[in-house]
Amino acid sequence: MAGRTFAVGDIHGDLAALQTLFARVPQLAAGDTVVFLGDYVDRGPDSAGVVKWLRDFAASTPAKVVFLRGNHEDAWLQIIDEGWPEFLLPRGNGCLESYRSFKQLPTPTLDDLPTAEEMDAMLDGSFFPEDVVDWMKSLEWFYEDEHAIYVHAGLKRSGGQFPHPSEIEPPRALLWLRDRDFFENYRGKLVVFGHTTTRTLPNELSTYTPDDPTDLWAGTACVGLDTACGKGGFLTAFELPAQRVYESRG
Repeated sequence: MAGRTFAVGDIHGDLAALQTLFARVPQLAAGDTVVFLGDYVDRGPDSAGVVKWLRDFAASTPAKVVFLRGNHEDAWLQIIDEGWPEFLLPRGNGCLESYRSFKQLPTPTLDDLPTAEEMDAMLDGSFFPEDVVDWMKSLEWFYEDEHAIYVHAGLKRSGGQFPHPSEIEPPRALLWLRDRDFFENYRGKLVVFGHTTTRTLPNELSTYTPDDPTDLWAGTACVGLDTACGKGGFLTAFELPAQRVYESRG
């Protein structure tokens, strides 16, 4: 059946989960669309492998493929353009994992700290291949089709209303939002988002397996797909209009 859209949550360098998930997604056709919601790098062990897999996938599948920009790609672009050491320093952001992945070095443990040489290379993002930087710069701020609006993080209320993402300036706001007002009170065309792990979303508002707060989160008019892939969780895809769910776990 053509005309399906598969939205895929945050991957965060977990190539194994990505490959497992797509072994379970139905065969894609020319009328289908796959929307990746961003955050392809950092935290997991193989950011370089994830980026390569995604780019190869887009070149080989008959489906339309849309790559959204995540806040982690946006952060690296800010680091490359103007510097942002504050993003590099927290180990939980997983920047050292990206560096070592692209340099083909052993994956760090959470207790590992970057060497002085590694920090120097990370400070300007110079370890990223030029074609990967160009790819990150090409990532979309949002996408919309007949089924839903797709953004990395969400929509922020302005003037008493939730604006369409095309009206949000700067568009970077679509990548960094964590606002209960959106999760709880947004009404309108379905919005599918990532960024905020589902286990930290208001579980009492979810109508999808509320007994499992790590699962996909489904509010009244928005669906959250960041099921903590790359940080101990799993990867989730959501098919529209059928509303089928696919997971890398199990």
